[in-house]
Amino acid sequence: MSMKTAVIIGAGPGIGLHTAEQFAKNGYQVALLARNADRLADYESQLVQKGYTAKGFEADTRSEADLQMVMGQIHEMFGSIDTVVYNAVAATPGRPTTLTSADVIRDFEVNVLGALMSARFAAPYMDGGSILLTGGGLALYPSADYASLAIGKAALRNLAYSLHEELADSSIYVGTLTIKGFVQEGTYFAPERIAEALYDMHVQQTEVERMYEEEQA
Repeated sequence: MSMKTAVIIGAGPGIGLHTAEQFAKNGYQVALLARNADRLADYESQLVQKGYTAKGFEADTRSEADLQMVMGQIHEMFGSIDTVVYNAVAATPGRPTTLTSADVIRDFEVNVLGALMSARFAAPYMDGGSILLTGGGLALYPSADYASLAIGKAALRNLAYSLHEELADSSIYVGTLTIKGFVQEGTYFAPERIAEALYDMHVQQTEVERMYEEEQA
């Protein structure tokens, strides 16, 4: 029986890499997507040195052609796509009236359209499985200082609900983890803990949205 495949889009040293390892240690082979080839090679090497099966794929999440091509390559190489975790993010700082149209459009392409295109191109290769989107508390509680990111996270949350409804007919679970805090090592919001929550959502496949927040004493 072939191994299942987890595709981590927006692979980085925080949530992305920890999520890749979380799936890998549960028996998944891992495809890592990012724009920086050197960093991808480093992440791939880290996982392989731990005995996991991993491969990096260079792709720009703003490029429809890149995402379509890479999903096909992953399916051809690994034989399946069983889960997709969309963790790519762009966050131009600035208050609403200080941002340019180009700033907002560029961020939106990464934060939202990349997730939509990833789902579109992965779904035909999936037989069930899950698509997970890493959301943020800014979707619920916007901040003027992070206006562009807040817009993106709000739209991503909306997209998760729409995809969940649509892809249920294909037995593909779509969920979003709304992270209501700043990712930081050594805290409740440590990336390895968030990775565990994402994996649990993949296993449980129940709620469309899970609020990841620290309980008040």
